[in-house]
Amino acid sequence: MSNPSDRARRLKFYFVQGLTLARVPLIFLFLGLSVFSGHPVPELWFAVAFGAMILSAITDLLDGYLARKFRVTSRLGSYADPMVDKVFYLTAFPTLVYLADRVGQHNHARALLVLAILFLLRDQWVSFLRSLGALHSVDAKANWSGKARTAISFPTICAIYYFLQAPTGWPWILPGPVVYGFEGLSVAINLISIGVYTARYWPVLKAELRPPEGDPADEG
Repeated sequence: MSNPSDRARRLKFYFVQGLTLARVPLIFLFLGLSVFSGHPVPELWFAVAFGAMILSAITDLLDGYLARKFRVTSRLGSYADPMVDKVFYLTAFPTLVYLADRVGQHNHARALLVLAILFLLRDQWVSFLRSLGALHSVDAKANWSGKARTAISFPTICAIYYFLQAPTGWPWILPGPVVYGFEGLSVAINLISIGVYTARYWPVLKAELRPPEGDPADEG
């Protein structure tokens, strides 16, 4: 029979992994409600979609914290968490671009498109650097710029959605300059993160940019 402490540890492990993976159905729920709710969005649908997005942000904060607290950190979690984050960004940002264009904020939609591309390019660049780093046994853990980017991304996305879709008559109004400030901060932290990771992996890049040495056996 298994030890009760082992069973408790397994339950904690599966609970933490479940929190991580829960972001996927939550963000798809947000996507479905946002696209098919029409405009103006019914209050109930808005509340559910906004709640799904906030829950996604909460699970991102909790899964890592609980994994460390319960001592169930794992390689699966270290790979699943950034993968699920990418699913979140790949779903949320195009949806926000669509919503901004649907409500007539065409210039804002163009700005959000630039922000979405920057987010995705940053992710691909960092993944590329980490792949090169793995060839040289360079630690691939997230640094402060990656954590700061995650910390600002979720409130930014939530603020943009609220600004675009909050039903008329809701008591709390989010001013446009506040939303644009969040967006500008997101652009800045993404550019900073690109620079920080590039500097960190610069020795690896230099090593890989050297032309391969020819095989003496091939000469002559």
